[in-house]
Amino acid sequence: MVLPLHGLRVVDFSRVLAGPHCGKHLLDLGAEVIKIEPPAGDVSRFSYPNQGTISGYYAQQNAGKRNISIDLNLPEARKIALELCDTADVVIENFRPGALASFGLDHESVSKRNPRVVYVSMSGYGQRGPWRSRMAYAPTVQAETGFTSNTLRHFGIDGDDQQTDPLSHADVYTGLHGLVAVLAALNHRHATGEGQYVDVAMAAVITSMNERTHYDLSGIDLGDERPILGATDVNFFISPEGREFVISTSLVGSLTFPFYLSAMRRHDLADDPRFRTPQLRARHLHELRAIVQTWIYTFDDMASLDAQLDEAKMASGIVRTPQEFAAGEWAQTWPAVREVPDRAGGRITIPGSPWHFGSNNGQSGTGEQIPAFQGEHNHAVLSELGYDEDTIAGLFAKGALVEPARESVKP
Repeated sequence: MVLPLHGLRVVDFSRVLAGPHCGKHLLDLGAEVIKIEPPAGDVSRFSYPNQGTISGYYAQQNAGKRNISIDLNLPEARKIALELCDTADVVIENFRPGALASFGLDHESVSKRNPRVVYVSMSGYGQRGPWRSRMAYAPTVQAETGFTSNTLRHFGIDGDDQQTDPLSHADVYTGLHGLVAVLAALNHRHATGEGQYVDVAMAAVITSMNERTHYDLSGIDLGDERPILGATDVNFFISPEGREFVISTSLVGSLTFPFYLSAMRRHDLADDPRFRTPQLRARHLHELRAIVQTWIYTFDDMASLDAQLDEAKMASGIVRTPQEFAAGEWAQTWPAVREVPDRAGGRITIPGSPWHFGSNNGQSGTGEQIPAFQGEHNHAVLSELGYDEDTIAGLFAKGALVEPARESVKP
């Protein structure tokens, strides 16, 4: 199966998450991705836990990428990087704005040599403006943009119990928005022959991905009215088999409460004085939930309950662990997970591709995706650029090329 981006080359200067996540999806879409890693290594290589000599965190974002390790402080290494960018369709970086300019590897320098290149920069606050040079990580950007305050307010968390969301939403969504922008820029290049520079700011991304941002931006404080105005509020129930599950339909909203009445065959509840209005249903929510839960227990199993919920246009979902989901029939059929080598005789399980094209059945189209050791493809990539063995050996001697001991992994 030839995937849509087959034949495209991506040079990936990025590290940790946003940039590597973008590059990983470009790889899954068929592109060749060459990761350029500094001598100290991508910090995600040393994230716990390690399997064999590979960090699972590193493998999830980088398996399948070719890898060269060079020291950009040396002119010989910068020359290699520029020559690779000359061959690139896409260049990815997620350093602080201006960092690569000091090495002559910014968009202006690269595009002068390769005007067709699509160059994407991902940073906390973009390449311009008063916050451009601020250090940024997902938790800090999420705090600055209102994401964290909304989370704390929604769950009623305060005082010593406050904690940020453990998932790096700003990084992952920035990687995906970078991917979207790259695909759009490649289409523009196909039409015009011109490359593009793409500036992606985590702060703008995390603001745009919240579908309810307009409430806050309009100065509307929902307060206790949130479940009344909101179209969907997740309700937790216990299945006939004793499993916790959710129904993503509001018990309070005027548009959605009738769905429950249809599913339960209890239209009489619409005239119950406790439940006649959204405000009343919110006030008596505990009682209303108890009625629904009692109805749920009249079913023999979740399958028969789900059939009746589906008839009423209501979706349900069992609360599963990631391991339980991955072992299930749907995840195995897609496949939603794949295994890659840990380079020590074992395997690491990572997410599969979220796309199917034609008959590829979720496979990468590039063979087994192997997490590369740092600098593993130094010789191969430089040979493709025309470097002979003596020149490559000289670059190692100068420290421009780096190939750390592969069995050494920091704790």
